[in-house]
Amino acid sequence: MIDLQLLRQDPDVVRASQVARGEDPHLVDEVLDADARRRSALTGYETLRAEQKSLGKQVAQASGDEKQALLAHTKDLAARVKALQADADAAAERATELARRIGNVIEEGVPSGGEDDYVVLEHVGTPRDLAAEYGPDFVVKDHLDLGEGLRAIDTERGAKVSGSRFYFLTGVGARLELALLNAAMDLATRHGFVPTITPTLVKPEVMAGTGFLGAHADEIYRLEADDLYLVGTSEVALAGYHANEIVDLTGGPLRYAGWSACYRREAGSYGKDTRGIIRVHQFHKVEAFVWTRPEDAAAEHRRILDLEKEMLALVDLPYRVIDTAAGDLGSSAARKFDCEAWLPSQQRWMEVSSTSNCTTFQARRLGVRERTDDGTRTVATLNGTLGTTRWIVAILENHQQADGSVRVPEGLRPYLGGLEVLEPVR
Repeated sequence: MIDLQLLRQDPDVVRASQVARGEDPHLVDEVLDADARRRSALTGYETLRAEQKSLGKQVAQASGDEKQALLAHTKDLAARVKALQADADAAAERATELARRIGNVIEEGVPSGGEDDYVVLEHVGTPRDLAAEYGPDFVVKDHLDLGEGLRAIDTERGAKVSGSRFYFLTGVGARLELALLNAAMDLATRHGFVPTITPTLVKPEVMAGTGFLGAHADEIYRLEADDLYLVGTSEVALAGYHANEIVDLTGGPLRYAGWSACYRREAGSYGKDTRGIIRVHQFHKVEAFVWTRPEDAAAEHRRILDLEKEMLALVDLPYRVIDTAAGDLGSSAARKFDCEAWLPSQQRWMEVSSTSNCTTFQARRLGVRERTDDGTRTVATLNGTLGTTRWIVAILENHQQADGSVRVPEGLRPYLGGLEVLEPVR
């Protein structure tokens, strides 16, 4: 949730952030108005409460008609106090409701605009010229053709069992996903992250606390009978891990690497990447998640990005890093960097990883603080993907060979028993 103190002290910063996101800046004024009404009601409440206490002493000392008059006044005062308390509570509830609709204040330097207004920060590696390698008649295979040839991906039976956008990973497909995720977990552990297997069902207050029940709530699966949500990332469970706690950051940030199954309804994405396993309802992922001091969040953000780049180097993928535009950020992110791998079959860049700095937005909602010399304060959270099922798409396509086999990136070979080539099953 937005910092109300910041909103009161510097509303123009929040308004500018809303404009950059393409959201309504007038929400800021509505929150300020509700907050002013709350404070006004509380001031009146405190004034009348003080009068109530004073009247109590006068009633005790009075008698006769004077006492009856004082008692009548006391009764009227009590009704007014109760009404002001109700007004203050209603205004506070309204201010909180409105504040929850305001996205996190973006970092300075974040590009304004929507999905296509990102800024490319760097390119790493060079996409292969498959026509030059294998001749002008070579037809680039997409990941599904390759995966079916390897008996690694089975979308037909996935649809038969569960419906569209479900799949089976079989044989080397299953092994490849496990290799990728184990490599990600190993990398995270070497860099001081605590490996964690997280729950995939969470309570509504945890899902809401991470900011996922806003504009994109229709993308989340909900189990109505149990009032639980299926997570789309282990970020959600890890954000809730320290909910309503005072954490100790004196030894540095708390870093976790969460491995979980993930579920997304992909509402509104019909017709987009429906072939294969690019955009599916269920997948696995290793997610980095960090609790840190607010002043260290930007540096920690770059640290997670470096880990993602290290993973992409491990699987030898050409990629670019983009600074996501404000209108394409989730509500909780103040800044997000995406890593996009080259997709030969479509001749385009495809997001395979992202990392977000959520500053104090999630922690404020979830009540996570640290002790300081001046009391307690809200901490910051960050997250980033270190490996997920979608990476298989880029690995198969970028490492394909003329005969339909796929070269195993050297970094993954130790996780596949030294296997160097994935061979088609004839």
